[in-house]
Amino acid sequence: MSAHSEKPLPPSLYAETAIPPLDLPRLEVQARASVTVIGGGITGLSSALHLAERGIDVLLLEAQQPGFGASGRNGGQVNPGLKPDPNDVEGDFGDLGQRMVRFSYAAPEALFRLVERHQIRCEAQQGGTLRAATTAKTLVGLKHLATQYQSRGLPAALLDRSDSAAATGTNRYHGILRDPTGGSVNPLGYARGLAQAAIAAGARIHANSPATKLERQPAGGGWRVSTPQGSVLTDRIVIGTNGYTDDLWPGLRKSIVPVWSGITASEPLSDAQLQQVMPGGGVLYELGSITVYYRVDATNRLLMGGRSKLSEMRGPAVFGFLQTYAEKLWPSLRGIRWTHGWNGQLGMTPDHYPHLHEPEPDVLIALGYNGRGVAMATAMGGIVARRIGGEPTEGLDMPVTALKPIPFHAFWPLAVQGRLAWGRLKDSLGL
Repeated sequence: MSAHSEKPLPPSLYAETAIPPLDLPRLEVQARASVTVIGGGITGLSSALHLAERGIDVLLLEAQQPGFGASGRNGGQVNPGLKPDPNDVEGDFGDLGQRMVRFSYAAPEALFRLVERHQIRCEAQQGGTLRAATTAKTLVGLKHLATQYQSRGLPAALLDRSDSAAATGTNRYHGILRDPTGGSVNPLGYARGLAQAAIAAGARIHANSPATKLERQPAGGGWRVSTPQGSVLTDRIVIGTNGYTDDLWPGLRKSIVPVWSGITASEPLSDAQLQQVMPGGGVLYELGSITVYYRVDATNRLLMGGRSKLSEMRGPAVFGFLQTYAEKLWPSLRGIRWTHGWNGQLGMTPDHYPHLHEPEPDVLIALGYNGRGVAMATAMGGIVARRIGGEPTEGLDMPVTALKPIPFHAFWPLAVQGRLAWGRLKDSLGL
């Protein structure tokens, strides 16, 4: 593994508006901890917080700063549910699937209550999640999902074309399913707030301290986790590195596909523009072949997000495709200034489920949220703490599955690029 160098955060809107970063030490000694968490994104920070609240001695290692990766760069949408529909989840997992559905659809509510409990300053707004059908075909699927909501007593409203236009200010959508439990946060502020809460609960967090090597200790002595300048002797390990996973644990990097998602932010909108752009509030993501998602933030800026090139992109000029799309949705925005643009990697899994692995009795791995990471990674931290606290796997609300590397993983960039091109063509043709 190459020598570690501290990287600056990308010049995102969040980096300018979030609560300040914590002054966290590097790990420069040999430490001891009951549990060592690797990765300072939402999964790792939520795990550290929930473990510390149980009185468990926990130390977290982050290669850069908390929220450096997708956890602090994403669209800030706090969305309910898993990527597969509830019927599919229950078909795949039976009785456990019913628990998975309840658990995942309750995740936003749990996040917003956590924010309140710890007084995390992250621009939290529980204004609802809008799933928008861009074609007649996706409307059929949306109506099917609405029926699944209704049969399970989940709160949601199905908006027809007219009501969809009133809620969003655009005639683009055939229909929208609005779930009132969703909403938004400034994700970098949220990640930093989780770190503060974890430390207040007793967790130790070290920044600029990447885990470079894991060594099983003799005679049941747990593990040594090495960093460039220190190490930790620990009984248990939690890995939550998601889209930035490397080869620290054999085969893990090849079990997910890192996909790049980009966001561009506008200047603050005028009062007149705000009456036309998402006047009903909330956050929206489209049900197209290529997902576009957006929201108006607490400072009245429009944030447009979607898939991007598979490399780092910076500045508003390189996200013209998202800006052009915004102007098609709301012609009154033509000529506005776009002030920020950035992207980052998120983790996709072949089956579209988050993955929880236990490859050794004292090692837990959680990753792969498929675009649902803000709420689901927070919730997964609670699952991790329950398991380490002694709960049997069959009692958890997510399955513990075998770690399976993806065949021909080296070819994933070509596959992703091909899917992007085909998906954009299908969306442009209304297929």
